[in-house]
Amino acid sequence: MKYTKEHEWLRVEGDLVVVGITEHAATQLGDVVFVELPDTDSMVSAGDEVCVIESVKAASDILAPVDGEIVEVNEKLTDNPGLVNEDPTGAAWFFKIKVVDLSVLDEFMDEDEYAELIG
Repeated sequence: MKYTKEHEWLRVEGDLVVVGITEHAATQLGDVVFVELPDTDSMVSAGDEVCVIESVKAASDILAPVDGEIVEVNEKLTDNPGLVNEDPTGAAWFFKIKVVDLSVLDEFMDEDEYAELIG
């Protein structure tokens, strides 16, 4: 896995990048009560706001970590947003994005670097 400074995790599956939020982010948010997912088949640029998460504490945006096309979203989160708190790095992924060049992931943090970031 790779990690962003915005507390997202990225996992490669073939030519797709699966995106979710880290356990640290889920804990900071508190109980998640609503998730708005992006549209599939939409083109996004790195830094675009693509998801909205609302918790009992705050609302947050999930940003596209890379340029690409959203090809799949996790519909389970619409019916069960609490899954983000239960399994943030597994079943609670948000979307899958098809990227042209997976080498862009080299610029993101590995697990040790992320652990250092969050202290």
